[in-house]
Amino acid sequence: MVEDVRHPIFARVYTRLSRAMEDGGLAEHRARLLEGLSGEVLEVGAGNGMNFRHYPPSVTRVLAVEPEPYLRRQAQRNAAEAGVPVEVVDGVAGELPVPDRSYDAVVCSLVLCSVPDQRAALVDVRRALRRGGELRFFEHVVSPGRPLATVQRALDATVWPLVAGGCHAARDTASAIEAAGFELVELDRFRFPAGPVPAPTAPHILGRAVLR
Repeated sequence: MVEDVRHPIFARVYTRLSRAMEDGGLAEHRARLLEGLSGEVLEVGAGNGMNFRHYPPSVTRVLAVEPEPYLRRQAQRNAAEAGVPVEVVDGVAGELPVPDRSYDAVVCSLVLCSVPDQRAALVDVRRALRRGGELRFFEHVVSPGRPLATVQRALDATVWPLVAGGCHAARDTASAIEAAGFELVELDRFRFPAGPVPAPTAPHILGRAVLR
C-alpha cells in the first residue's frame, strides 16, 4: 500500500514559489542536471513536474513518481506538455513501484531532503538502476560552514519539517549517496539563491553517481 502523503498547504505554496524560482535561475540548474541523459528514466519525487520540459530528446521515456496528490495533478498537467513521453504515478521513495534493474537513470531533484528515511530511499533507487546506470541528483544540503549548519539543525529540530512538507535543511546527502553504495563521479557545490545572506536551504549539490 502506498503511504498517504498529503501536504495541501505546502504543495500550493511550493507550486507558486517554484515558478518564480525557475525564472530566478532554477531552470538552468534543472537543465544541467538532466543534460546528456538517454534511455528510460525514473524520476523520484517529481513534485509539480518542473523538470519535465528539460529532458533531452535522447530520453525515450520518463516514469515520474510523486505521492502528494495536489503536486501529482500539477505534474500530470506538465507531463502533457513535455517534449518526451512522461507518465506520472503515485508512489514513495523506499517503495518505488518499479521492477529491479529497470531504468537507465534515476533522477532525484529536491526530494531527498523530505523523504522520511533517506537511506531506504537511496537503497531503493539503487535497486531500480540497471547495470551501468546512474543517479542524477540536485538537492539542498547541510552547510559546510558551522554557523549556518547550526541554524539548519535547529530548524530541523523545531519548525522546518512542519511548515515545509517534511523538508530537512541539514541533511548530508552527498555522504548518504556514497553510504548507499554509489560512487560520486561528479559533484558541484554552490549556493542558490546566491544572495548576500544565505537562506537555510541555500547550500546545494548537483552531480552524478554510479553504482560501485
